[in-house]
Amino acid sequence: MAKIQNISEIHPTLGFTEFDVLEKYRKSFHESELGRLHSVFPFERMAKAAGLSRQHPGRRNIFSPSAKIALMVVKAYTGFSDRQPVEHLNGNIHYQMFCGIMIDPSSPITNIKIVSAIRNEIASRLDIDTLQDVLASHWKPYLDNLHVCMTDATCYESHLRFPTDMKLLWESIEWLYRHICGHCRELGIRRPRNKYADVSESYLSYCKKRKRKVSRTRMLKRRMIRLLEKLLIQRDEIHREYGVSLRYTKDYRKRLSIIRKVLVQEKEMFEGRKVSDRIVSIDRHYIRPIVRGKETKSVEFGAKVNNIQIDGISFIEHLSFKAFNEGIRLKDCIRMQQKLMSVRVRCVAADSIYANNANRKFCTKYGISTSFVRKGRAARDEPLRKVLRCELSRERATRLEGSFGTQKQHYSLSRIKAGNRKTEILWIFFGIHTANAVLMIDKIRNRTVKAA
Repeated sequence: MAKIQNISEIHPTLGFTEFDVLEKYRKSFHESELGRLHSVFPFERMAKAAGLSRQHPGRRNIFSPSAKIALMVVKAYTGFSDRQPVEHLNGNIHYQMFCGIMIDPSSPITNIKIVSAIRNEIASRLDIDTLQDVLASHWKPYLDNLHVCMTDATCYESHLRFPTDMKLLWESIEWLYRHICGHCRELGIRRPRNKYADVSESYLSYCKKRKRKVSRTRMLKRRMIRLLEKLLIQRDEIHREYGVSLRYTKDYRKRLSIIRKVLVQEKEMFEGRKVSDRIVSIDRHYIRPIVRGKETKSVEFGAKVNNIQIDGISFIEHLSFKAFNEGIRLKDCIRMQQKLMSVRVRCVAADSIYANNANRKFCTKYGISTSFVRKGRAARDEPLRKVLRCELSRERATRLEGSFGTQKQHYSLSRIKAGNRKTEILWIFFGIHTANAVLMIDKIRNRTVKAA
């Protein structure tokens, strides 16, 4: 086990303070980028809100609860892989100070899977609303224009190959055939006959073609559907006869149920029927196609998130891996901001999709000015309202939509490489709020200068 201590447990032991190198490192840390980033996060409160505990059975944990939260912030801020934070912790004292630990150079951390283990632990306990309440209360004194609510939705794409029916069918066939061969080898029985070799050769030839005829695609798809159906029948026959001798893992059962659902969906689509709740990946079965209608990409695959923004700081209002209409969530956005900031919302800036009659009536009833294009006869103060609408629209287009690009380009949210649903949500949460924290550094500095 690595010899690691919390910084709070270490006391200076040198007799001459002018040679206290550790104190100089502490000073340089507070003046560095990492030190300023560390100062804007309430790590202790976040760890407590997440339910992370220091006491647990077994040997002492390397990272304290607050250090685990800090490690996730470091990963989002730097864009490192899981291996790189461990390497920097072993060799950079500023990273150790950020996480609140000290590592003996002669006994470095060697377990590179510790980052993944911590991510899974926090993801299993993550409550977005509770943690955002903690962050909002900590940052609220440094925010201005708390009465202005800006909202919009975006898609944080997952890192997966572009899904097609042929790829999905072939991945299902390959996985099922491999496990059938494994079962037969384990039981010492003869492998059942099927057309796997012929379909494999045809699929390889199909993949090498630059131009693929519709007739050939349809013919090969029919063969793959029939082969997948036969493989499932053969697997069920083996299970019926030798099921007592076989041991199935939880992942195996889950993957098998997904493949059965894929077969049903592909058969329905082949017959020309529409399919709801369509599976696009066997590994990430929770992801659904989200039609965004953009010029560059009409469909995106990942989590769709409806955000609100307060003085440039973004908060997650709703997150789902299924497509939803963000236009009906304006009331929830306003209520959420009023709950976080304890200030009544007076102005709303939102896209045209939010400008439905229900939202217009709600805003009129509570005296909320909006950026929506006016309907009906102009009022007496129409010139002033027009100026306000233009200003709100400009701020939303520059700050809110600009924040989406910043998060995706600089905080690892362009193609999320998480392994499951919970860790993907955690990845998005820390990416968004690490981007917020970088903005909060300047806000806190400016407020401190004004107060002085």
